[in-house]
Amino acid sequence: MRLHRHAILPPQRIVQTFEYEPWAGHVIVETMTLEERNGRTTLLAVEQFDNAGQVCLKAARMIVHESIAQEFTRRVVDGAAKLTQGDPRDEATDVSALITRKHFEVVSGFVERAIADGARPLLGGGPNTDLGGLYFRPTVLVDAPEDSEILTEEVFGPVVTIQTFATEEEAVARANDSRFGLAATLVTGDRDRAERVSARLDAGTVWVNCFFVRDLEAPFGGNGKSGIGREGGVWSFDFYTDIKNSVFAPSGWKDN
Repeated sequence: MRLHRHAILPPQRIVQTFEYEPWAGHVIVETMTLEERNGRTTLLAVEQFDNAGQVCLKAARMIVHESIAQEFTRRVVDGAAKLTQGDPRDEATDVSALITRKHFEVVSGFVERAIADGARPLLGGGPNTDLGGLYFRPTVLVDAPEDSEILTEEVFGPVVTIQTFATEEEAVARANDSRFGLAATLVTGDRDRAERVSARLDAGTVWVNCFFVRDLEAPFGGNGKSGIGREGGVWSFDFYTDIKNSVFAPSGWKDN
């Protein structure tokens, strides 16, 4: 249930992501300089490691403009490296463990195959052997081949990939190049760009300059393989209602 990606345009940017089942698309377009938006953009990126990445709306794929990809990647890696991994009952913990041994093996398998396919881990890349158990290190992967499994399937763990793009058109195309479409996030200082790009993102929810903001009266659901229909507010009536069609023939009645 997830899907996300990130992207960034020249002095602007796009962050876009996807997730498993409902998978979502995360796109951030920034018309200010990287320095001006550094705090917000880096925070949004590093937030994707919350709950050890086990979030259906998590941003898993980041797409960054080639002109600033190196600096953006450095900041994301630095931010993720500062996260504290440990017991979820400890107030100091940022990233905890995966939910089951089976799921731990699934996440490990995704990363191992990605590296075998040519992806490079700039951070993490495997289990946290210091903690043992079900702890998997926050992982940032680059150079994953196009259409590789790590870019098209849901990992549902503390793993993100970073790709680059040259134009807004290319960024949107990559954002929509998925059979999933739960949510997308767009961060920009340009209202026109925000309206233009958000309208083109094939996702059930598009967040602009924010992430994971929910109003229970708003419609919620995904596009494509991320689901059919919407819940939330009045949309829940249709979503949770079975409509019956009863057809009566106009003849054959026995009058009393």
